[in-house]
Amino acid sequence: MSLNPNITVIVPLLNEDESLPELSAWIERVMDEHNLSYEILFIDDGSTDSSWRVIQDLKAKNNHIKGLRFNRNYGKSAALNVGFKQAVGDVVITMDADLQDSPDEIPELFRMVTEENYDLVSGWKKKRFDPLMKTIPSKLFNGVARIFSGVQLHDFNCGLKAYKKVVVKSIEVYGEMHRYIPFIAKGQGFHRIGEKIVQHQARKYGTTKFGLERFIFGFLDLLSISFVSKFRKSPMHFFGSLGTLSFFFGSIITVWVIARKLYEIHFELPARDIVAQPLFFLALVAIIIGVQLFLTGFIGEMMIQVSPKKDDYLISDKLGIDD
Repeated sequence: MSLNPNITVIVPLLNEDESLPELSAWIERVMDEHNLSYEILFIDDGSTDSSWRVIQDLKAKNNHIKGLRFNRNYGKSAALNVGFKQAVGDVVITMDADLQDSPDEIPELFRMVTEENYDLVSGWKKKRFDPLMKTIPSKLFNGVARIFSGVQLHDFNCGLKAYKKVVVKSIEVYGEMHRYIPFIAKGQGFHRIGEKIVQHQARKYGTTKFGLERFIFGFLDLLSISFVSKFRKSPMHFFGSLGTLSFFFGSIITVWVIARKLYEIHFELPARDIVAQPLFFLALVAIIIGVQLFLTGFIGEMMIQVSPKKDDYLISDKLGIDD
């Protein structure tokens, strides 16, 4: 295997022991046919079946294969994030382990990155073999994601993507943010984002690991990444602005209530106690909220000065990967 392979293929997986031998052989055949140097990095995200044993067997037969296993299930984002850190190929390809992504797409994705100079190329499963209960919410989800992110992709959640090495080394993927890697990459200044129609195949083994709840979580993640990408470096701009409006609103009401009370006293008009007026408490709440938002902004500014958060994934086994 080349010390500097052309391609790193990252395959996150969870309980996919049946599909791994076929996927590995398929990738190997495609790479050999196109004379591409490569490594395959299997990230076992805490499988409870025999997936890790299968990876060990595949490694014994093919020195292009590397493996890494988490001690428990951390999620696809964690698997991809660790894979990105370990990747050494000039172009990094990610794909799912369930054989629904075709390795035959790899050479063209590689060409688009190396020859057309894309920073990232995302697959688009234009023709899908999924039920309507999955495809219709997916279309709605992708439409909302395009509006929020400004990235014009048809299929944000497609696992088949290609990246320049510099892209994966510059981004951090956490939580469930793997759906929005193009959005994250754009936020880091990588604007050359392309799309390629790719073949989608019906699942051959096992069952899907995702339910309808992923669309709810996906929308919440989209709101989160939209906020973080815009205000990550300047939280005071967001919290300070809201705090200023709230404090100003409360102060105006307070001045008006006091001025009205003084006016009524001066002209000996019937007057209610200030504390008996609902507006007084509304003004008080607005001022307190304004101060709290200011403090939140200050705390946020202080937090971004600390060192980046460290990964806390507990890795139990490695194959062919140096510490």
